[in-house]
Amino acid sequence: MTQEERNELIEIIRELSYEQREVTLASGRKSNFYFDGKQTTLHARGGLLVGKAFWQEVKQFEGPIHGVGGLTLGADPIATATSIAACLEGQSVHAFIIRKEPKGHGTGQWLEGRKNLPPGSRVVIVEDVTTTGGSSMKAVERAQEEGLEVVGIVTLVDREEGARENIEGQGQKLRAVLTRTQVVG
Repeated sequence: MTQEERNELIEIIRELSYEQREVTLASGRKSNFYFDGKQTTLHARGGLLVGKAFWQEVKQFEGPIHGVGGLTLGADPIATATSIAACLEGQSVHAFIIRKEPKGHGTGQWLEGRKNLPPGSRVVIVEDVTTTGGSSMKAVERAQEEGLEVVGIVTLVDREEGARENIEGQGQKLRAVLTRTQVVG
């Protein structure tokens, strides 16, 4: 990812994903600003840039990395875009999705993409936005219960509200493509 592409990604996030308004976050906290990462990750150019940016971050973890994924819905487009970006560089890094509840029929599985990732596969959890890190750690726990080795977490935007401290305090590594400060100053 070039610096020009990174700047373009920041502009897309500012335009499509950032809002100043009162919201209640997934953590239960109240905030006067909001990042709706899906507006960027589902945008054609935004999704492409997200895939390139995440792949750049995933490569920083000690390899090999076999998969990328996280909790549905925020992680879904990120995991796919990252997997494609890796493939374009000749690397086989599969996407996976962690369901919010087990499949209600058939196998009853929690994890989609299971056949691509046998037990012991090394994976990175991806997330669109982190606040406290609670959702990321939920994804880590579920992936570990499924027999995957989680080597770290990458987020599109770290809101800088405790996620890094909480995640790293639980023994995981967090890499942020961008921080709130980098996006909005």
